[in-house]
Amino acid sequence: MSKYDFGMIGLGTMGRNLLLNMADHGVNGAGFDKDASKGVQLEQEGSKAKGKVKGFSDVKEFTASLNSPKAIMMLVPAGKIVDEVIEELLPLLAKGDILIDGGNSHFTDTNRRVDYLEAKGFHFFGMGVSGGEEGARRGPSMMPGGDKEAYAVMKPILEAIAAKVDGAPCVTYIGPGASGHFVKMVHNGIEYGLMQLIAETYELLRNGLKLNNEEIHGVFEKWNEGKLSSFLIEITRDIFTYKEPGSDHLLVDDIKDEARAKGTGKWTSQVAYDLEAPITVIDTAVSMRDLSKYKAIRIQASTMYTPSEALVVDKEAFLNLLEDAFYFSMIMSYAQGMFLLSKASTEYSYDLKLDEIAKIWRGGCIIRSKFLENIYGAYGKNKSLGHLLLDADVAALVNGANKGMRTVVSAAVSAGIAVPAFASALSYFDNFKTANMPSNLTQAQRDYFGAHTYALIGKEGVFHTQWMPKS
Repeated sequence: MSKYDFGMIGLGTMGRNLLLNMADHGVNGAGFDKDASKGVQLEQEGSKAKGKVKGFSDVKEFTASLNSPKAIMMLVPAGKIVDEVIEELLPLLAKGDILIDGGNSHFTDTNRRVDYLEAKGFHFFGMGVSGGEEGARRGPSMMPGGDKEAYAVMKPILEAIAAKVDGAPCVTYIGPGASGHFVKMVHNGIEYGLMQLIAETYELLRNGLKLNNEEIHGVFEKWNEGKLSSFLIEITRDIFTYKEPGSDHLLVDDIKDEARAKGTGKWTSQVAYDLEAPITVIDTAVSMRDLSKYKAIRIQASTMYTPSEALVVDKEAFLNLLEDAFYFSMIMSYAQGMFLLSKASTEYSYDLKLDEIAKIWRGGCIIRSKFLENIYGAYGKNKSLGHLLLDADVAALVNGANKGMRTVVSAAVSAGIAVPAFASALSYFDNFKTANMPSNLTQAQRDYFGAHTYALIGKEGVFHTQWMPKS
């Protein structure tokens, strides 16, 4: 029997494409899926690759086909299925074999699996993989964290198949434990924020400026050639040209306005609250996806309240301001995500290299954008930068987009057009740059009704006041 260098559990689009990517680089790969047809598809698509690929529907035959020490990646749905696959594999493996979870597992599950598998003598690491099916096939961004020895074994393969920017592979060792999955989770949270900002931009273009689909396509096409150049702007541009075969209108106009989610955005918000790291743009994006699901209620409400109005503005001038507003808000989404990573790095002892994370996000992943070069530069020149907004070059970009941001939010609010992510980005910034927030009043209130105490300016200690005479 032929022996294979690498094994993949799960031959859906991502798993199959990653194996084909490896085969293109000379890696002989075996794939397992209970659906035998997926193994057949793998072999057909990989028939002309440099390396050999083989599909299996029997897990014992699959594991027996691998060279030792065996290296196996799981690309299956997050949750209990990962644990079930691990338990099925363990009797077929030997100590020293390598297991990789390449799915979107919650980092707390990865922590548990790290301890469990290490105790049994297996090497294990969790790895975030971003880029969708095209990224998996042509070059993803990958975020491996956990067993450093196991990563060192896999490093040549992962670097070979990763996306490249200026010749540098978009993969690096992230850190110990579940750091790889944590970083991927935050990547997805930033993605939620950016997608919500694009949706609100679409609403401003469609119902604010009354642009048609062709004009909206032109806006995104132009923006993708400038400072907003990014994967998400690029695919949005393309969406506004796509018609189903035989159709006379765009597919996007037929899609119901109820957004779904797989949970990574929610997880990002939840852990951010735990770490006291405000990520308002991401939180808003998660909430708006949830609100979108209440279609029947929204339809009823639309008959009871005054509808939004068209914007009374010079269109060309407003489009320039809107470009700045999006840029401003995009910076806030990235900045909040990077701050969350810095907080997690300290709390969980990840020792994250934020410049390296920005570097591997520049290609292959969903949030890749021109602005990531600025983030890479900011953390590259100051490893201990407390917050991205404290970088002088980033501050100059924010200040340059400030007028557009305020003009757009003001105009949208006046017209009754919902821009919650834009507004939350602006409010976050305005509080961030405020030396004295009104939180002193909040502390006074807490002490008044609950004796929760407060601190005083220039005076050590914790204080409590009897605000009203006792009756």
